[in-house]
Amino acid sequence: MSALPKKAKRVIAWFRLDLRLHDNEMLTEAIKASEEVYPVYVFDERTFGGKTESGFAKTGPRRCQFIIEAVADLKQQLQTLGIDLIIRRGKAEEELFELAQELKTGWVFCNRERTYEEELQQNRLEEKLWSIGQEIRFFRGKMLYYTQDLPFPIAHTPDIFTQFRKEVEKLTPIRAPLPKPQAFPPWSHRLPLGDLPQLSDFGWEMPPQDPRTVLQFKGGETEGLKRLQYYLWESDCIASYKETRNGLLGADYSSKFSPWLAQGCLSPKQIYAEIKRYEKERTKNKSTYWLYFELLWRDFFRLMGKKYGSQIFLPTGLRGKKKKKLSNNMQAFESWLLGKTGQPFIDANMRELAQTGFMSNRGRQNVASYLINDLKVNWQLGAEYFESTLIDYDVTSNWVNWLYIAGLGNDPREDRYFNPINQSKRYDPDGEYIKFWLPQLQTLNNREIHEVDSRKKHQS
Repeated sequence: MSALPKKAKRVIAWFRLDLRLHDNEMLTEAIKASEEVYPVYVFDERTFGGKTESGFAKTGPRRCQFIIEAVADLKQQLQTLGIDLIIRRGKAEEELFELAQELKTGWVFCNRERTYEEELQQNRLEEKLWSIGQEIRFFRGKMLYYTQDLPFPIAHTPDIFTQFRKEVEKLTPIRAPLPKPQAFPPWSHRLPLGDLPQLSDFGWEMPPQDPRTVLQFKGGETEGLKRLQYYLWESDCIASYKETRNGLLGADYSSKFSPWLAQGCLSPKQIYAEIKRYEKERTKNKSTYWLYFELLWRDFFRLMGKKYGSQIFLPTGLRGKKKKKLSNNMQAFESWLLGKTGQPFIDANMRELAQTGFMSNRGRQNVASYLINDLKVNWQLGAEYFESTLIDYDVTSNWVNWLYIAGLGNDPREDRYFNPINQSKRYDPDGEYIKFWLPQLQTLNNREIHEVDSRKKHQS
């Protein structure tokens, strides 16, 4: 960022997918640039009330509740530092413009987003602010690496992950996370703070909590940092992550950081800094590297979103051609969505997603492959259902992953197929996961369970 002129009396700090105080460049710079910082979060009606093109709610009840909890945590933390969080509902650009007019701010600060709907908000707000002589100032908040530190411009980001990794990890330093602010100057202008909404305000009731859910995900920076502390320092689970990461049952086979990363409750740089400290103080092995490796994949997906823009949402993907023989067969799609395909491994994973809002990475690859390659259904339907349902939905990670499986993305292989029977036998050899989510198959032995029709009742 270019240097700002003299301090402004007031600035707005617009929180988006960065619901944290630690390592928040936008917030850090807002404090430097002004005498008073007014943090704002807008529950945008298009995100919390809108529909995908296929008619799914853009934000389902579990993720909606997670975000409400994250905003509540942010509000509480700001209160302990002497200020508060202004909450609004409506269109973000309109609500922020009204606040900027009322507060007579110098700038609106935010961490830049690079995907279609978020960019529209930014651009519209920028135009409105220009009309009253104000500006929007953009910062970075989502990635492990700063794009300006990379050895190539975004437009030249390698399309193959291995090439990207080799160019980046040996050459590019990862910056230290920024410290959490310690206090804020008090406000001189009082205005309505706005109420924290409840789930019912968006037309939702919280689904019953399934006791089988892998982890009781609760939104907020406080909970995200607790999970980081637990996974590294309290449990040492990170030390065996590479061996357990393809697990299906339990809370600790993987880090489960993704919901907090998706909403910005956890900074990837903070996670990396803790990994390096763990390696120094406890142990350094392939597993500790592999958690960094997963954060690198996340950066790669985000860079693909920046490089290709709206192409990641199109049926032709990054390759400019449609996947052959795919249709909008709604009967087949509904059987997949409801976990009633008859294929045990697929149905178990889809039941878990429907009941909890979460699914393992191994499961996601398999159900995506099954929808595309076995049911021959349009991959975009699956991507939209994930967008609606996943607690940890992240725009680029979700859509670029679906492109990858569909053979329309970064995979050098066009026909990446996951055989569900072979995968089931490999990753759930005794059928424990299948039986956990499909109790009607409890009586089957581990030779039978992978290939039976899971829609039927079975007796020993």
